Amino acid sequence: MRARSPGRTVRAERSAVRPGRRGPIGWAAATVAAALVLSGCYRGAGNLGNEGRDTINVLMVNNPQMADLQRLTAEHFTRQTGIKVNYTVLPEDDLRDKMSQDFSSQAGQYDVASLSNYETPIYARNGWLSPLGERAARDTSFDQADLLAPVRKSLTAADGKVYAEPFYGESSFLMYRKDVLRDAGLTMPAKPTWKQVAALAAKLDGARPGMKGICLRGQPGWGQLAAPLTSVVNTFGGTWFTKDWQARVNSPEFTAATRFYVGLLREHGEAGAPQAGYTECLNDMQQGKVAMWYDATAGAGSLESGDSKVAGKVGYVPAPVERTASSGWLYTWAWGVQKASTHQDAAWRFISWASGKGYERLVGERLGWSKVPAGKRASTYRDPDYLRQSGAFAAATKNAITSARPDDPGVQPRPAPGIQFVGIPEFSDLGTKVSHEVSSAIAGRQSVSEALDKSQRLAEEVARAYAKR
Repeated sequence: MRARSPGRTVRAERSAVRPGRRGPIGWAAATVAAALVLSGCYRGAGNLGNEGRDTINVLMVNNPQMADLQRLTAEHFTRQTGIKVNYTVLPEDDLRDKMSQDFSSQAGQYDVASLSNYETPIYARNGWLSPLGERAARDTSFDQADLLAPVRKSLTAADGKVYAEPFYGESSFLMYRKDVLRDAGLTMPAKPTWKQVAALAAKLDGARPGMKGICLRGQPGWGQLAAPLTSVVNTFGGTWFTKDWQARVNSPEFTAATRFYVGLLREHGEAGAPQAGYTECLNDMQQGKVAMWYDATAGAGSLESGDSKVAGKVGYVPAPVERTASSGWLYTWAWGVQKASTHQDAAWRFISWASGKGYERLVGERLGWSKVPAGKRASTYRDPDYLRQSGAFAAATKNAITSARPDDPGVQPRPAPGIQFVGIPEFSDLGTKVSHEVSSAIAGRQSVSEALDKSQRLAEEVARAYAKR
């Protein structure tokens, strides 16, 4: 899950996810920026007849991979198809607000939007998206079967239909400085526990001048602090809700996991931890300020890029565990088509191009293989060109994604799927509010018990609405 700023509630009806319904639904990089409206300009004759005169409007999050897509659209997609693409590029919170407004009203202002595996099943249940499975099946060049199964499943709604296609996917793992551990005479376990990671963090504090043992997100937000924290809660045996919608945010297991997370950050975490998110931890790792970093697998490409100071010095192991076999999360930025769009064919042509094998190769050859929006296709991890650039983390990334279990992420049954989130519309608001309380504990303004007692009351409000049904 790439960087997230504090989330806002998905404007979906509460009936979007029914209590007890275990349909396949699962879930990083919002940066603060002004909204930009960018267009892919037509520069060549189309080959699609009347469709060649189509213009589609795409609402897109302002992640680096999307910026690359915008730059390549006119020269490659529009020139080939004659379809002009008008992009509206927004920070993540603004994107979610605008998308929910347009799609919920079926205003049709945007034909395609970048949405995640958190929104997709909710939007599909509300009837806001066009199913894409039949189009994908007819488009043999797209090769739907090549998509990694957990990613494909996370974009499939309770009715069994696919409603979005992935642009890139990610899980989470632990990144660490191989050279720093070696010089300190330490060894990273192949499958570390969180307690082992904490012991290593204590020994790595000060291993280099100014270096801290580990970086973890402390910035409030349902997709910032709440994401890694929830994966730790899962493996410590906790859960936000029981299968019958009992809130468990101040349970012994949830409390133990949160105390561990907060204590690790306070004792051995990065400077400014209460406001550090994905971007800050990435920068700290690249600049040699931290020895370890637990976060999204998508961060590895930046660590191994040509301008990174730590390229070739980083090792990658699975997300640390305690009581579960694995604890890596699952997230994908994907493309969905608004049901009200009057450009359904052109919208699919865009998605087929942007999420296809050919686009990955185009990015690799034109921009560099570390920029490929990977994490979604099995064929990517057989491509020798990609593997030459990403061999340090490719296998670890694929293993983390394919082992993710959104329907069974902990030690007990869940009322809704999701690993680093709970797959209900209310979670974006609940997760953000709880993350503010926990971030305050990281800052030392209150105890973990105080933070979770307040959070329990918030979770109980959500639980009551579902338990009555």
